Amino acid sequence: MPYPLLPRTPSGPRRRSLLASAAGAFVLVGCSAHESSTDTTGGSPSAADRARARAARDSGALAERYAAVITAHPALAERLRPLRAEVVRHAEAFGGTSGASGAAAPAGSPSASASASASTSPSASPSASPTVPVHEKDALAGLAAAERTLADARAKALLDVPGELARLLASVAAAGAAHAYLLTEGAK
Repeated sequence: MPYPLLPRTPSGPRRRSLLASAAGAFVLVGCSAHESSTDTTGGSPSAADRARARAARDSGALAERYAAVITAHPALAERLRPLRAEVVRHAEAFGGTSGASGAAAPAGSPSASASASASTSPSASPSASPTVPVHEKDALAGLAAAERTLADARAKALLDVPGELARLLASVAAAGAAHAYLLTEGAK
């Protein structure tokens, strides 16, 4: 004898409904913002240009931080080089150049080595020259925190930029969140 199904009333909107409406809203905002981005008479392009430059600068600074950690902790190099290469590609996608502020300088380059050797204090702070914690676990935690903070900032910024740049920011923010996960979960 089959069991009778008990009537169940949902207490709120279904998960599928929420996801579909969120995805639809994102697509709608992205499409409408993309059309207005071709208008050069408004302030939109300059705001987009500023956001793109800031994103390139942030990715460059993060790449420098990766380079400093790789130089200070060579045992982590194999694990961090692919993540750093992605961050360098992010900087280039936002219009950063490979020579701008050491963003794409190789990990063994003099600029990366100089910035890393000059900054080996025990606490990590986002300054002009990245500081590297003495312990590898702390260095990874600092990189993960920097990736997470930058991903959160980009997720907030994508609401104020035109469609194509918003999609790029969303993609790079998702990659940053994945990097933060890899940096924290890999240490376990």
